[in-house]
Amino acid sequence: MCGIAGFCNFKGDWQKNIERMCDKMRYRGPDAAGVWATDDHRVVLGHRRLAVVDLTPTGAQPMLSRDGRYVIAYNGEIYNHTDIRKKLLAEKKTSAFRGTSDTETLLEAVAAYGLTDALKMAKGMFAIALFDRREHTLFLARDRIGEKPLYYGILKGDINNEENEGSFVFGSDLNSIAALDGFTNPVNADILGDYMRYGYIPAPYSIYRGIWKLEPGEILKVKSPFDKPEISTYWSMMETAFSGQKNLFRGSEAEAALELERLLRKSIAGQMVADVPVGAFLSAGIDSSTVVSLMQAQSARKVRTFTVGMGEEAFNEAPLAKEIAARLGTEHTEVYITEEDAKSVIPSLSAMFGEPFADSSQIPTYLVSRITREHVTVSLSGDGGDELFCGYNTYYSIERIWNQVRKLPYPLRLPAAEALGMTARLTGKASLATRARLLGAHSIEDMYLRSEIGEGLKLVKRQTGGNRVDFGPWDAIQTREAGRTWMDVYPAGLLEEPQHNLMLMDLLMYHPDDILNKVDRTAMAVSLETRVPMLDRDVVEFAWTLPLAYKQGGGVSKKILRDILYRYVPREWMERPKTGFAIPLHRWLKQPGLREWAESLLAPSLLEEQGLLETAAVRKLWDDYIMRDVWKPQIWHILMLQEWIKDRKIKS
Repeated sequence: MCGIAGFCNFKGDWQKNIERMCDKMRYRGPDAAGVWATDDHRVVLGHRRLAVVDLTPTGAQPMLSRDGRYVIAYNGEIYNHTDIRKKLLAEKKTSAFRGTSDTETLLEAVAAYGLTDALKMAKGMFAIALFDRREHTLFLARDRIGEKPLYYGILKGDINNEENEGSFVFGSDLNSIAALDGFTNPVNADILGDYMRYGYIPAPYSIYRGIWKLEPGEILKVKSPFDKPEISTYWSMMETAFSGQKNLFRGSEAEAALELERLLRKSIAGQMVADVPVGAFLSAGIDSSTVVSLMQAQSARKVRTFTVGMGEEAFNEAPLAKEIAARLGTEHTEVYITEEDAKSVIPSLSAMFGEPFADSSQIPTYLVSRITREHVTVSLSGDGGDELFCGYNTYYSIERIWNQVRKLPYPLRLPAAEALGMTARLTGKASLATRARLLGAHSIEDMYLRSEIGEGLKLVKRQTGGNRVDFGPWDAIQTREAGRTWMDVYPAGLLEEPQHNLMLMDLLMYHPDDILNKVDRTAMAVSLETRVPMLDRDVVEFAWTLPLAYKQGGGVSKKILRDILYRYVPREWMERPKTGFAIPLHRWLKQPGLREWAESLLAPSLLEEQGLLETAAVRKLWDDYIMRDVWKPQIWHILMLQEWIKDRKIKS
């Protein structure tokens, strides 16, 4: 695991700036740093290294191809790189390798087959910067699912920074890009309504205007003079889902479980390979328990497993995780954290993510990563099971509500929804507003989108001008078009099964932009590499060929994963209610310390000075919470935004 950074046409002190970019992401790669530049310094690549495979200098980056044509700065792991090496040698595309790193394998595959074909054969997680010295072309690429981050964009200029206006920049971390001399890109207010809805900023947007996230499965190409990026797709989750559902697996559920277990075993075996210690996160859930079961089943040694426990029973999965570990025979580490441990993380969250991010499970995810890093350098995770195998309760509840609502024809529902919405506005009842939104849905996909709106747009000022934090002029209603996301443009009825459509919507946006974002940032903050076996290309493509009945039915979620897991862990253990990886934010924020912190960020004078949020709406949210114990996730969304603004102003 590593971090990459670079720029083209930067007119300032290139050496100082690339070193600063790399220093800003030292935590992503504490073992080494490297820089490469063209003779005229028009193209500069930087790298921070966390050595996992080939710990010797032959794995150092940026790395030149054997023929000297390509130079690469790469973050990630290619799990099937030994197979690709064998292919390269067998086809005499290369006569020898200098070292054993997957970086060199990928680089020589690019030299032999071209970038697109090399990526299509590679199985792994990655963010890549590749410069073709012959064609004077820079390529950026991101893995299929979005495990590794990659930002890019054009620097904005102002009266003090005219020389670098138009410079093309990229990096694994927004903080690296923002560290460039004269960085003046304003905050992207257009996307804040969506941030308030979801608690994260969806790709391709970032918190800064002119800076974007490269989306999963994409390749960006920009030729000299590096001012007109072109983007293409080498793998599509939507196309994979559509194709899979058109070519369903024809075997029985038992046969499907055997095939899925085979694919997972292969994926896990490949992801256990490293030249450093490897372990796994273990909760009491289906997904991580399945991964650990298959790890231990094919390991000659005891697998290292890690669980964080909470003092409150309602939020504590540690006792059951300990039972599972004992049953499987792993070497288990269980650490209980206190409220103070968790609360102490909050001030550092802004720096970890580089932009506002408000999934509160970021706190326990960071804590388990920190503990795990004390023992291993790589940890496998069970993420992906819910989205691929129909694990979220929301999928069932939305379909149930939709089946009731659709009985009334849409032409009759629409005026009823408008009338109910008017009543909600007059009475101030949030429950009526929710019912009005859902009643006005024209499809189950639209209903799923509407269920996420929450307190989003009404918290953001409809009009605002320039101010101290430089949000720029904007209009919250007009910017719905400017900030369109996968959720907004998803084609209703693409897949035959309604729940499959909801799963796909999550895999297109929520999973990469929230879940994988959270895991990458919190683990990398402690220099821990995380790997996600369920996101292996073959596993994902097979999962989309499965009938919905193999994933859920009769009130049972993730049926096919359970079919596998019950061979290793007693069924009754896994049928207990799952608590989830959560913390009691709704209680903590009322306690001394955190309450004062929150109220300082929500002070009316501060909100008015910023001119960004509707002060009255924010204060009502907070007052309803403090005085009537009405908790809404948007409270945390606002606090994380405000903390990011404060942190940004201090650094600027």
